[in-house]
Amino acid sequence: MDDRRLGRRAFLGAAVTAAAGLVGAGSRTSRAGEAFHRTTDVVVIGFGAAGACAAVEARAAGADVLIVERAETGGGTSALAGGILYFGGGTALQRDLGYEDSVEDMFRYLMASSGPQPDEAKVRLFCERSVEHFDWIRARGVPFRTSFYKGISLPLTDDGLLYSGSELAHPFRDLARPAPRGHKVRALGGEGGALLMTKLIEAARRSGAAVTTGARCRSLLQEADGSVVGVELQTGDGVRSVRARRGVVVCAGGFCRNRDMVARFAPRYLDCDTPIGVAGDDGAGILMGMAAGGAAVRMDAGFSALPFHPPEKLIEGILVNAAGARFVNEDVYYGLAGEEIVRRQGGRAFLILDRDCSVDSAYARPRLVAEGSDAAELERAAGFADGALVATLELYNRHARDGRDPVFHKQARYLRPLDRAPLRILECSTDKAYYPFFTLGGLHTTTGGEVLDPFGSAVPGLYAAGRTTSGVSALGYSSGVSLSDATFFGRLAGRSAARRGAAS
Repeated sequence: MDDRRLGRRAFLGAAVTAAAGLVGAGSRTSRAGEAFHRTTDVVVIGFGAAGACAAVEARAAGADVLIVERAETGGGTSALAGGILYFGGGTALQRDLGYEDSVEDMFRYLMASSGPQPDEAKVRLFCERSVEHFDWIRARGVPFRTSFYKGISLPLTDDGLLYSGSELAHPFRDLARPAPRGHKVRALGGEGGALLMTKLIEAARRSGAAVTTGARCRSLLQEADGSVVGVELQTGDGVRSVRARRGVVVCAGGFCRNRDMVARFAPRYLDCDTPIGVAGDDGAGILMGMAAGGAAVRMDAGFSALPFHPPEKLIEGILVNAAGARFVNEDVYYGLAGEEIVRRQGGRAFLILDRDCSVDSAYARPRLVAEGSDAAELERAAGFADGALVATLELYNRHARDGRDPVFHKQARYLRPLDRAPLRILECSTDKAYYPFFTLGGLHTTTGGEVLDPFGSAVPGLYAAGRTTSGVSALGYSSGVSLSDATFFGRLAGRSAARRGAAS
């Protein structure tokens, strides 16, 4: 063995040891002659959106499949979602409602909004196959109402199509022709995710995939050459080992529920008060993949939102930082506003309103700091530096009277001077308001779901999808991308695993 290969083995060995120390037991070498309790072609870890779709496609490719779920029922975090999926490029729903879209416009928008430096190959394939994937989801019985939601705030209706990102906001509207791409499952309020998962779970069971619930995956099993050949499970009947003749697909969620991992990899989100995830989003899938030799990328990336609207009228206010200066156009997707606050403003932000903007129903529950009859009084009452808020409001109001925002280019429909007393300032800092968050970093995968090691080579027999991986969103996010990413790349990972060694 040459020096380069020796060095590579040593590097991976160190990575395995480090990851195993984090998770307790991330992977182990299968013992010669080991007797497995069960054998199948493909094992899928996790029964959320990614896992269900991986199982359906693996079965369609002719593989025997076992789904392993640590909870007593399937659904995972996907079942908690509002049920928005991001599709574009001219879906049937877009066409039926009179909206034109193209693959190139969708691609340009996602490349601009999902970075910096998103995985171009994943984004490209995601866009090119979006129409087909929407049709596939609908063919699994997932319903979408042919109606358009006119607002940009959180939809509580069952309307099927909406703007769910920053497509209409600067600078994105100038980089790609805007089109509504949020496709919401037909359910009121936040029940769409539950209905989506009901349909996907039914599809997985109809496909003939076997399902084991209440079973936690403790380790990936590997041959001496590093090939993943099975899993070790903790079940109610004790420890059980399962051989996977073709591959293991890890769809075990992110790590927003593991505070130690958040502190280690993404400490910016520690002050965000609401992790969007079930207990299983503890990073175990990522750590097992690392222990098996897989590389984890963009582990500092996440989604954090400041849902300071609804009501949508609050977009007429302005967001300022601790220095009293604006830092974003308020009509962007509130996830982008939240990321700006978390990553560049030290978690500090304030919303300035006047009497025409009610604060009683603000969704993010910001704290009222002070009121004033004019900008100078508000500035003094809130404790900002002399002249800071006065200058910000004077500049904003002067241009807003003309329907312009030359600094941040907020849409004209949200522009008006904030000059009707009393003026109010609300604190929207991460430790003072509602900030939901989840993680976006994870295992490095190909478009087909193969897990890559730190040198860019596939770990044989190991696949992953969903929030266990780094997907379409390298950092920036639009609502619905996570569910679409999980279902789409879950399908591809399941198919890839099923085809490995299928002829042997």
